[in-house]
Amino acid sequence: MPVFQSMPPPLMTSEPGSFARYTIVERKPQIIQQVLNNNAYEPDIVSALQAFEDEIVHHSIHPLHESAKDTEFWNTALSAYAGKTWLEVPWYFAETYFYRRLLEAVRYFQPGAWQGRDPFGEQKRKQMEADIKRLAPEWDRFFTQEPGARFEWLLHSSLWGNRTDLSHFSLKAEVDTRLDTLTHRHLILINHTAQVYEYLAAGVRRVDFVSDNAGREFFFDLALADFLLQEGRARQVLMHLKNQPFFVSDAMPDDFHLSIALLKTAPAVKMRELDSRLEDALAAQRLKATSDPFLTTCLMYRQMPANLKRQLAQADLVLLKGDVNYRRLLDDAHWPFTTRMEDVIGYFPAPCAVLRTLKGEIMVGLQPGQADAIAAEDPQWLTNGKRGVIQLIPKSA
Repeated sequence: MPVFQSMPPPLMTSEPGSFARYTIVERKPQIIQQVLNNNAYEPDIVSALQAFEDEIVHHSIHPLHESAKDTEFWNTALSAYAGKTWLEVPWYFAETYFYRRLLEAVRYFQPGAWQGRDPFGEQKRKQMEADIKRLAPEWDRFFTQEPGARFEWLLHSSLWGNRTDLSHFSLKAEVDTRLDTLTHRHLILINHTAQVYEYLAAGVRRVDFVSDNAGREFFFDLALADFLLQEGRARQVLMHLKNQPFFVSDAMPDDFHLSIALLKTAPAVKMRELDSRLEDALAAQRLKATSDPFLTTCLMYRQMPANLKRQLAQADLVLLKGDVNYRRLLDDAHWPFTTRMEDVIGYFPAPCAVLRTLKGEIMVGLQPGQADAIAAEDPQWLTNGKRGVIQLIPKSA
């Protein structure tokens, strides 16, 4: 059980000058415009998206009106904020409900030409194709390294790949496309690389990835999964993917299969060899993909359903990727920076490691005074994606 006495308040879109508020005022209308620009929607869908954008800026939050299996869930969740605007609610609820409402507007769940069509699919495909080309020139040379160095490179690349988030427009100009991860070590605020490597040294039965972004990050997730299988660090790897479009670039089963297919056409020899091994691992069921509707809800990990909790409990290690998973672990709340992660997430059913670049105003596990020192150097340190975390939390904690 957690040792804290009470839950701190959640991050709110109502906080003046906060990144949470900025995401609603600036980023969400931009995402709607991108969806309009990247899809040849018919006039009534265009009108629905424009009305949704107007609602975000000027009106209270509307419920779902469509007939879908999750409509009741979302409208019940929304009832706690009846009459509130998008700038008066918990940040995580606002972000997740935004994506659900967007899917309603584009008729993702309704019969017809747009049913099951990912409104971000074209963006993701272009990003994946571009990332393959960017990574190829340097990729081969890293696979000549000894296992320990290769593991560090893959783990760190999986971390820094999280910077390329299509929903986070301000990061695009800052992303470093080089594969030299050593120059970024000092930016990892909690670095348990050695502990994770030692934890897996004898080999475990199963490692689960709770994935985040398609593209560069996911290519490194796949390469890390391949390393664990090939080096005997895991007998099986299970990838947890989103069941529907979420946070623009989040990886879904279709993105999983497209990523592997793109590796087959890569200009780098080691990339094509990676494709072959992944195909073999899939055929042997040593590599598997799954999805659970919980992952695209407004619920926190503390509220995960029993079936997902049982599934994760079967893993020897769960790698939780990205900022959203980090936020959900910590209830997207204003914890003091010195809070011990172990004291908050004792409910989690398996040993886990969080790999996250900082893109939200939440951080724990720092030493006294450390946050102030970083803020003096970089006032936007919590949200600009420059720094990261690789933190192992054993189940015994």
